[in-house]
Amino acid sequence: MKDDVSLRADARRNRDRILAAAEDVFLERGANVVLDAVAKRAGVGVATLYRRFPTREDLLAATYSARFLALAETSRRRAAELDPLAALRVYLEELVQHTNVYRGLAASLGTVLQVGTPGCVATSEEGLRLLRFAQKAGVVRSDISFDDIVCVATAISLATEQQTASKVRIAHLVNVFVNGIVVR
Repeated sequence: MKDDVSLRADARRNRDRILAAAEDVFLERGANVVLDAVAKRAGVGVATLYRRFPTREDLLAATYSARFLALAETSRRRAAELDPLAALRVYLEELVQHTNVYRGLAASLGTVLQVGTPGCVATSEEGLRLLRFAQKAGVVRSDISFDDIVCVATAISLATEQQTASKVRIAHLVNVFVNGIVVR
């Protein structure tokens, strides 16, 4: 994926229009919408959309990058104030809440986080940092991986996305998981 800065002006405008249209369409109809609808809303051809974003996950990651950056930055600032397990718990709760913004994003979360946008990278690095910190503190089992965290975030997101789950329900499900990974 070309960096925004290196794009010609017309290509940058198309990219911006696609991202704005994707945001609107994903919020209205969910992440599983036919991408032709995004191209139509952006006023570009489908080939233009796919040239910029070869997969649905590429488009989701680009559209979601700023939200993921905000999640990672907030987590980094807050983590110093919390014990390692609490910091990991809050990160997981917020990852689920962020994932539920676009109905259907949960099913692609693991793939989206691997796309490599600044937000995806920051969110993954922050989750891994918190996991390692909790493991080093001896409060999380050493056999837990960041992929496990993403799988749980996906499962909780899938379980709660249809019911417009409250923060209380998400926190409860995160606690069920966290209670299973603590060192006893």
